[in-house]
Amino acid sequence: MTEERKPTTRNRKGKTNPPKESESLESRLWDAANRMRSSVEPGEYKHVVLGLVFLRYISDRFMLQHRAIEAELNDPDSDAFADGDETYLRETLEDRDEYTAEGVFWVPGGHRWDDLRAAGSQPDIGMRIDAAMEAIEKENPTLKGVLPKTYARQEYTPQMLGGLIDLLSRSDLVDEENKSLDILGRVYEYFLGKFATTEGKAGGEYYTPRAIVRTMVEMLEPFNGRVFDPACGSGGMFVQAEEFVKAHQGSRNDISVYGQEKNPTTWRLAKMNLALRGIEADRGPRWGDSFDDAMDPDLRADFI
Repeated sequence: MTEERKPTTRNRKGKTNPPKESESLESRLWDAANRMRSSVEPGEYKHVVLGLVFLRYISDRFMLQHRAIEAELNDPDSDAFADGDETYLRETLEDRDEYTAEGVFWVPGGHRWDDLRAAGSQPDIGMRIDAAMEAIEKENPTLKGVLPKTYARQEYTPQMLGGLIDLLSRSDLVDEENKSLDILGRVYEYFLGKFATTEGKAGGEYYTPRAIVRTMVEMLEPFNGRVFDPACGSGGMFVQAEEFVKAHQGSRNDISVYGQEKNPTTWRLAKMNLALRGIEADRGPRWGDSFDDAMDPDLRADFI
């Protein structure tokens, strides 16, 4: 799907100036989402928004696999051809193993994005989102204890939650041309940075801008080997390391990523960020300070 045309301006010499960064898809979404915040503090609001971005992503990824399975079952030349067997078709489409075997998170029926979108105007939408988060964690052990489940709080009004669901249902959040969900990953990372800026640098917590992380990775040149980030934050170093490898015609399997993060909230945000990218990172079984609570003291990394 082609992104809407951005306005351009002409300078004094008549040359066309490129659109400003503030007019990007990510920033337009940020401005719209931010207008719905009302009295909710940024530190709390970020979990509302980022949790919904993640839920939209895994639901879309699930439905891509769902449609692929359905197409195969309806293809007469396929070994899995259903040949009009509605029961077989239905059971196969709802077979959890058909998804997890392909690295796709299983999203139970009734808790998918379209289900929440249909109920977006209901007064119990917060409870429905919490139930979806609970169900997804239960079905996907790697997400246990990671997803936010506080949407039923009184300050999160149905109008705010329903508005965010509508906003994040925009069709331009998926790159149809490449059948890619990478735009949602970009939005998630962009929002992380914007929330960090809004919240300030209290308590010594800093967010390293993407451009700086990219520069550091370009200097390290991690073509292959083990990459370790002892203060991995939201996982930006891992994302950029993978992009570096791909940009140099390598495979994501050329590198292994390891890291630690002492802040439990940031540790959870990183887990979602990496899941959006399909990156498997060994960040230990929990959060912890790498100075005095090393999760993998025997690790020998090639890049730190």
